[in-house]
Amino acid sequence: MNWEVVIGLETHAQLRTQSKIFSGSSIAFGAEPNVQASAVDIALPGVLPVLNREAVVCAIKFGLAVGAKIAPRSVFARKNYFYPDLPKGYQISQFEIPVVLGGGLNIRVGAGETATEKFVHLTRAHLEEDAGKSLHEDFHGKTGIDLNRAGTPLLEIVTEPDMRSSAEAVAYAKALHALVQWIGICDGNMQEGSFRCDANVSVRPTGQKEFGTRREIKNLNSFRFMQQAIDFEVQWQINEIEEGRAIRQATVLFDPDSGETRSMRSKEDAHDYRYFPDPDLLPLEITADWIAEVKRGMPELPDAMTARFIVQYGLSAYDAAQLVATRDTARYFEDCAAAAGLENAKLCANWVMGELAARLNKEGLEIAAAPLSAQQLAGIIRRIADNTISNKIARDVFEALWAGDGKDADAVIEAKGWKQITDSGALEALVDEVLAANQKSVEEYRAGKEKAFNALVGQTMKATRGKANPQQVTDLLKKKLGA
Repeated sequence: MNWEVVIGLETHAQLRTQSKIFSGSSIAFGAEPNVQASAVDIALPGVLPVLNREAVVCAIKFGLAVGAKIAPRSVFARKNYFYPDLPKGYQISQFEIPVVLGGGLNIRVGAGETATEKFVHLTRAHLEEDAGKSLHEDFHGKTGIDLNRAGTPLLEIVTEPDMRSSAEAVAYAKALHALVQWIGICDGNMQEGSFRCDANVSVRPTGQKEFGTRREIKNLNSFRFMQQAIDFEVQWQINEIEEGRAIRQATVLFDPDSGETRSMRSKEDAHDYRYFPDPDLLPLEITADWIAEVKRGMPELPDAMTARFIVQYGLSAYDAAQLVATRDTARYFEDCAAAAGLENAKLCANWVMGELAARLNKEGLEIAAAPLSAQQLAGIIRRIADNTISNKIARDVFEALWAGDGKDADAVIEAKGWKQITDSGALEALVDEVLAANQKSVEEYRAGKEKAFNALVGQTMKATRGKANPQQVTDLLKKKLGA
């Protein structure tokens, strides 16, 4: 039987506010346990929550970024369940009337020019508080409770069940991860728990309209683990069904060591949480003027910037999408293109996506931390464009500037004597010397061996210490050899 995979994702993005969503406690990461838990956070009798305005601004930004409807009136609810790290016995969230409704995200699935595009619809995004954290290590067989995270502001972003493979799920998660950082509402740090995904996975026979029974994989904090967890879960569900066993709705965890999912508890439905409006919080009202004010402060969005890069800089859709992967990358490219000249924009794009990206990856650096500025890279590109240096020498200049050996390309070229030989008379004399010294290669070339010609080019470049223009060398050799 052929099977179709159905996946929906729920993502918790920690919002970049200075304090918690309903109290003034700090949300800085790495503090000693329970030092950032106020009376509100630990639910002492008589305390009242006060909504953090900046968390609402973050939700509005997200709604605008994904083309969603921002509810003029939304309601906070109590989600009731009992767990040691939930002091109140309920979590303040939103249920029937969330702050953001609908919208969606364009994603690219696959790599290179063969990547396909897909639109993933969003169901909703709602504000809520995080719970505390249970600590099971170093407590002599006991469990400790850290309430520093209790009350941390989250935006839970829920998709429709639109994805049909782990590759699509990962592509969506990466696109969402990039977007929330782009608009400045989340730092995206998955290791610190700032961006966590739950995947709802089910399978059904190809052609069947009804969904299969889903199982939710909780707390996936890396894209690699997400792909592994979904792939395992899909195969597990197919095997169970084909062997005659029914899938039971459940919440499962992924074990990276074994590469397997394992059931944690039966999956709760909404009615299990006994949602009801929180009597301590008034409905959240968002006016059109407030939305307009937030919109004025929004950056240019990735899709709009991608389209502009294609038109303004003459880039392919693939190149534009690569450069708009992060705001820092896009900013670096635009600064480089501005300094190098519009006519050299494609060359700037090639160097940012090629030499620069490779070096950053090798050293584990983000582009914002690159020791080579966009203006310094533009200096290299200008000298390639005007034939002052070859591409080979350009890479040497890049290395020198990366190491801090010179303030700009011109200074390095001058100090190292790397200026390309453009005097045709001098170059012609060198070519004559190379031909005279390599008669065997000349004869082999004339006998039809193309590799011999490449050897002559190499010898000429060696004689000029790489400072000759390769195309000029090729043209001269062909002229001399009567090619």
